Amino acid sequence: MKILFLFALLIELLFGNIYNTDIRPKDYNQSKYPHIKILDQKNIDISQIGSVHFAEASDLAYDDKRHLLYMVGDKGYLYSFDINLTDKIESIKPKNGYLLVKQNGKHFKHKVDSEGLTLDKENGTLLISFERKPKIAIFDTTGKQQAKLKLPKALNDKHRYEDANKMLESVALHPKYGVLSAAEYPLKGSAKGIQSIYSLSGKKWDFKSEPDPKDGITALEVMDDGNLLVLERDFRSMFRRIITLKKLYLDQKEPNGLYRSEVLLKMDTANGWNNDNFEGLTRVAPHRYLMISDNNDNMFQRTLLIYFEVLP
Repeated sequence: MKILFLFALLIELLFGNIYNTDIRPKDYNQSKYPHIKILDQKNIDISQIGSVHFAEASDLAYDDKRHLLYMVGDKGYLYSFDINLTDKIESIKPKNGYLLVKQNGKHFKHKVDSEGLTLDKENGTLLISFERKPKIAIFDTTGKQQAKLKLPKALNDKHRYEDANKMLESVALHPKYGVLSAAEYPLKGSAKGIQSIYSLSGKKWDFKSEPDPKDGITALEVMDDGNLLVLERDFRSMFRRIITLKKLYLDQKEPNGLYRSEVLLKMDTANGWNNDNFEGLTRVAPHRYLMISDNNDNMFQRTLLIYFEVLP
């Protein structure tokens, strides 16, 4: 019995564990946050899934039929987890890890920086967006590329981005507008204080950005009413991180010509939130979502999985 216990402990030390955590301020009171209810919170402290290194989880996609949670990592990795969700995360277990490859199975020649992820439920494929070289492509669930999508002119010009690491952090699939994405920071030449969402057909939604100096869009997800849930991050330093969840109304314009947006939750470490580098979102049930943080593959940051509900 002791030998089995020691063996299990050794496995945990080598490959990590998934355990409860709490990022809320010590004086947290739900009445102060009328729009968002946090249901459960996990710290995914693992280093390996099969033969694939697990780190830098940048976005999520959920398959509700197979109860699979997909994650994409910055270095061109795709992960899947078995997950059971009720009013909390009942269980989550690593399943598979894959390297993103070309359709012929060969590795990409240049550095892969995969950032955004969403599931096309009609055909069971994944859409993945990239930085370094702006790109959105279709992949199967084992990480094999199927096709590359054509970007609108504004997003296709790499010189318009703030830099190579501030490109297409996010991707979403809308039932009316199709594939949506956004530059992390406003494109060069954009009006100050304005952020934009783009459809691949060229439609654009301009809305007011947060005043935080390094605020950028890191994830998008379609909400039950057809509007967008936008995840924004201001990662100023290891000691100051501001995460904003915002609702963007795709069919409502303000008198100033911008599309209406509403801050649902702002998590600022200066106000006691113990958040991290949140970069990913996925809808898992009516009004319910998961959010993931990228640990930048270093020991000082965490892969946090937050389960929350958008309240009416």
